[in-house]
Amino acid sequence: MKRIVILGAAESGAGAAVLAKLKGFDVFVSDMSEIKANYKKQLDEYDIPWEECHHTLDLILNADEVIKSPGIPDKAPVIQKLKAQNTPIISEIEFAGRYTDAKMICITGSNGKTTTTSLIYHILKNAGYNVGLAGNIGSSLALQVATKQFDYYVIELSSFQLDNMYEFKADIAILMNITPDHLDRYDFKMQNYVDAKMRITQNQTEDDAFVFWNDDPIVREELKKYNLKARLFPFSEFKGNAAIAYAEKGQYVIECPTPFNMEQDALALRGKHNLYNSLAAGITAHLAGISDEALRKGLSSFAGVEHRLEKAGTVRGVEFINDSKATNVNACWYALESMTRPTVLILGGKDKGNDYTEIYDLVREKCIGLVFLGVDNRKLHENFDSFGLPIADVQSMKDCVDECYKMAKPGCTVLLSPCCASFDLFKNMEDRGEQFKNCVKNL
Repeated sequence: MKRIVILGAAESGAGAAVLAKLKGFDVFVSDMSEIKANYKKQLDEYDIPWEECHHTLDLILNADEVIKSPGIPDKAPVIQKLKAQNTPIISEIEFAGRYTDAKMICITGSNGKTTTTSLIYHILKNAGYNVGLAGNIGSSLALQVATKQFDYYVIELSSFQLDNMYEFKADIAILMNITPDHLDRYDFKMQNYVDAKMRITQNQTEDDAFVFWNDDPIVREELKKYNLKARLFPFSEFKGNAAIAYAEKGQYVIECPTPFNMEQDALALRGKHNLYNSLAAGITAHLAGISDEALRKGLSSFAGVEHRLEKAGTVRGVEFINDSKATNVNACWYALESMTRPTVLILGGKDKGNDYTEIYDLVREKCIGLVFLGVDNRKLHENFDSFGLPIADVQSMKDCVDECYKMAKPGCTVLLSPCCASFDLFKNMEDRGEQFKNCVKNL
């Protein structure tokens, strides 16, 4: 019996373990951290052996294949040992893809992928499609393949997941953009990160589609290196430059695969970045056979994504915006670009090799104060002290919101768009956003 070891027992790992067990493999799960109670229960229900808070190498190195959580870096000692003996290491998505014939709609990009993924799922689900949501959001793809039967999956893919995908193929691949992010995982080499994102196109055939933002300079340059077989569907903010979807004279326009247009003001999502998300989603929905009526309804009824430019409340004339999902500089750029009121900006967290020069002009133009929320804010001070803005250093969300409220005046906005990962002070990005919203409620 082939032995499969799963490293990491969160959503993807636990789901992969269930699928592997049901497919008849000898399965073992190991996690260096404590496994959450709900995942322990899930593993126990399927009689899957597991360990937590350590790795027993004798039970791991005898694997025929390893499924690795995307959060585990290749530099981890156990991964290095597995690589040294040439044990195949794959992702949960790669494994799950072997056991389903469902159409795969896969979305990646440095920014916008969660909103675009959620919008595509919303459009297809509301149109009556039998569709699952998986990857970085939704439930484990492997668990859904094991226990459900969907015709389509809409999957958000991070660069970490793409790193360990080899035979998997997207029927429709969407690349929103490529800007610096996670460089600490890629030896601080941008090309390594770019190569990971471009893996979204691997194995595509003439029957498949590649949807991409045609205004992204990195994507344009990378496409010159690839001889893609998939049909290409570039979108842009403006008509021209080979784009088949764009905005023109207040109209949202798709030229192909079938013509479609609607009033731009009727889109549920506002702002330049959300126009890109809506264009990518509209092209994809048409490729999946969605009717014009269903597409128009879906694009106009979407409620948005939590922690992405989410309104957290207004207190005595001061508006609070939760953009905790902005874990890189480019995401913060789009958030600042959409601000129409004087802004107090919250920055900070675990730096991933950020280059803050991208937001210098917008900080000067839009911001009346900065609050640095992090354990180590030295890099932020080096970049922004010379701007002459009021600055406060804090290490808790309560102190952060209190300092922002002191700086802001009625008619101002407080924007949490931190450019950084959350792991220095918070469990994750969601925890950071929830704490922000709760502190605003308690003002």
